[in-house]
Amino acid sequence: MQYRRLGRTGLNVSRLCFGSLTIGPLQANLSVSNGATLIELALDLGVNFIDTADLYGTYPHIRQAIRHRKQRPVLASKSYDYTRAGMRESLMRALTEMDVPTVDIFLLHEQESALTLAGHRDALEYLLEAKEEGLVQAVGFSCHTVAALRAARQMPEIDVVHPLVNMKGIGIQDGTVTEMLAVLADLHRAGVGVFGMKPLGGGHLAGQNAEALRFVLELPVLDAVAVGMVSIEEIRYNSLLFSGQPVPDELAGELQKQTRRLYAHDWCQGCGECVSHCPQGALIILQGKVEINAEECILCGYCGAFCPDFCLKIF
Repeated sequence: MQYRRLGRTGLNVSRLCFGSLTIGPLQANLSVSNGATLIELALDLGVNFIDTADLYGTYPHIRQAIRHRKQRPVLASKSYDYTRAGMRESLMRALTEMDVPTVDIFLLHEQESALTLAGHRDALEYLLEAKEEGLVQAVGFSCHTVAALRAARQMPEIDVVHPLVNMKGIGIQDGTVTEMLAVLADLHRAGVGVFGMKPLGGGHLAGQNAEALRFVLELPVLDAVAVGMVSIEEIRYNSLLFSGQPVPDELAGELQKQTRRLYAHDWCQGCGECVSHCPQGALIILQGKVEINAEECILCGYCGAFCPDFCLKIF
C-alpha cells in the first residue's frame, strides 16, 4: 500500500481511503457485522484511512471494525450542520457512536462557495475550538465545486479539503476537472491536505475502472482517494491497484460484471424532497413519481436520506 502525508496535518494516510457511504443504509445497507468485516479486510490489506459522515449511518460498522485493532486508523467524518450547537452534537455523536476519543478529521459537508462557507462559519468556529481541545486534529470541508475550493485559498484555517475528482469531471457542478485540479494544486502547495472522492464518477466510469483509478493515483495533488467498496473483490482489486501490484485478469473480470444504479420504488408519493436535495439536478417529479436521469446521477445516495418513505435505493 502507498502512503502519503496529508498536507500539514501530520497524518500519514494510505492513498486508498475506505469510503463507507456505500456500505450504509443509503446504499448497500449492509448489516453492521457484514460492513465491519469488509472494513477489517481493507485494514488487513494496508488501508489505514476511513471516510464517513453523520449522514451515512456507518458509525456502528466502523466501531465494530476498529474496536480490537492495535493501531486505530485515521478517521474522517463530516456534517451538514451550520450552527455551533448542531456541529457540537454531530461531533459528540461521532465520538460516542464510533467509541473514539478523537476524530482525526472533521469537515463541513458539501460546501458550494464562499457564500455557503460564510453561512457555516459558526459551525467551523466550533470545529476550530474542538481542534484546540484535541477532539479533532484537522478541519475543512468536502465539495463538488471549484468555487468552494477557490474560497479555501483565502481561508488559512482550512487544513483538509475533500473534493470530487475523476478523469471525466463527472459531478463537478461549476467547471471542469482541469479547473478543479488547478485550484487543488494551489491549495496543496500551501500545505492543505487533499483527499478525493468519486473517482469512478458514481459508477459511470465503472467500465473503465482501471484507467479511472490510475488517473487519480497519478495526480500529485491527491494525497488519498476515498473509494466506496461493498464486496471482497472490490477491496482486493483496489488494494492491489493502490499498492502498484498487478491485478489478476480473473479478479478484474469479476468487477467488470458489477454495476449499480439508483432505483425508485413504486410507493414513491412524489413529495419532491429528493429533487430539492439532489446536487446534480438528476431527479424530477413526473405524474406524481420521481424520475431519475441516469446520465446526471453520480450515485451519491444523498437523495435517499431525505426521502420520508425511503423509496430511493442504490443496488
